Formats: sequence, structure tokens, C-alpha cells
Amino acid sequence: MLHLTDSHCHLDFSSFDGDRNEVLQRASHTGIRRLLNPGLDLDSSRRILELVETYPQLYAAVGIHPNEGSGWKSAALPGLHRLAQHPKTVAVGEIGLDYYREETPRETQRELFQYQLDLAAEVEKPVVIHSRQAMDEILGMLRVWHARLVDDNSPLVRRPGVLHAFEGTVDHARQAIGMNFFLGIGGPVTFRNAQARRDVLAELPLEHMLLETDSPLVAPHPHRGQRNEPAYVRLIAETVAGLVGQPLETVAEVTSNNATRLFAWSP
Repeated sequence: MLHLTDSHCHLDFSSFDGDRNEVLQRASHTGIRRLLNPGLDLDSSRRILELVETYPQLYAAVGIHPNEGSGWKSAALPGLHRLAQHPKTVAVGEIGLDYYREETPRETQRELFQYQLDLAAEVEKPVVIHSRQAMDEILGMLRVWHARLVDDNSPLVRRPGVLHAFEGTVDHARQAIGMNFFLGIGGPVTFRNAQARRDVLAELPLEHMLLETDSPLVAPHPHRGQRNEPAYVRLIAETVAGLVGQPLETVAEVTSNNATRLFAWSP
């Protein structure tokens, strides 16, 4: 059986309330051994920690999404810090900048992002980065953050995080890889109108890729427009295998090993 990992899914969403056990069973039958569920705010991060205590294959990232940051106050610091200390919290996320929806003022987004980068450095856990139309600014902030990790001799220098749903150029990817970041590859790479995205992916090293579904969102072809679920990560793996010219088994093994190296969970 393949050894697959879904490095980004939202199984805490209400769309899974009726069949969450069955969804995870299908994931297991597909070969998925580990799944990461990032938070979007403090409440969802708390719910996720309840889930990961129930399902041994599920791990948590905790954080405040940029689109959920309009009401953010520094008083959230103690609560988020406590959640980040949980033994099954393996990352801080999903955090970043979203200049597509802009549901939070840009200045607030940047403040919130920087705070959570600092938190990740403090607790020595990698970051799960959300970027929509903000890649240049994201990379600029990450360069400064990564340089501080180097100065502090932090172990995160070797595994700082992942750019979730990577939408950048080959140059963006090379900048991120130069800082040891991984790139999250999800359902859009399978879309019929996504040739430009596939052209970028074909130029990138498999050793810096993670596979992700972002369930229940952005289901891959041929399920586009339907509810997504972790079992569909195999469809993403098959597309990646064709693009990088490697067997499906190799793509599954390498990307799962990448996730284990990044999140430091049990293999």
C-alpha cells in the first residue's frame, strides 16, 4: 500500500460532522497515515485539539488566519501560546497574508503574522503559511524571520515551515527553498485550466514538496466543485508523479518523509 500524507486539511469543519469517521476510514484505506489540521482562529484551534486527542493519525497546527484577524487583540497571546504547547500541536498555522479577500486590514494582517512568526520561533515549531496575492511580501517577512532563526541557532532553520497552496513562480519557489521551506501542492494542480501551475511544479524538486487536500475545499479533478476529502490526496500524487517523472510510490514516500521531517511527528 502507498504511504501518503495529507499535510493540510480541515476535518474540524461542520461539513464533516455527519461522517468524519468514515472520511478518516477512507483516508486510511487510501494509505494516508498522518494528517495535519490547521486552525483558523482560537476557537477552531481548540476544537482541533479535541479532535487530535480522539484520532491518533491526526495532528494540529494552531493559529489565526489572516482573514480572521480583524478582531485580533494581543490579549490572545496567552491562549494561543498555551495551545501551541499541546503535545500534538506540531506547527503554528495557518498564518500569513491574504491580499485577495482583504477581510482584515493589511496593517493588522502584517502585525498578526509577525506576532505568530515570533510565537513559532519561541516554541520552536514550524509555520504553515497562507498567501493570496502577497507572495513577495510574505517572502520578505520570512527572510527577516529566517535570518533571526540563523542568528539564534534555532533548530527551525532546517525546517521552518511550508507555503500552503503554493501559487508562486519558479523564482518564488527557489527563494523559499533557499530558506528550507516546503511547498504545499494541492487540488488546483489537477485542474484542466492550471497548465501554468503545472509548468512551475515541473521545475521544482520533489524533496521540497508536501501533498495536501485543503479539505473540504478545492477538490481535485474529477471531483472539482464537490466536497473535498483527504482520500483525494492520491489524485494529487498521481498528477505530481507525471509532472516530475517519478513513480507514484516514490512521490508518496518522498512527500510523506518530507512531512515527517517538517512536523517531527512519529513516522
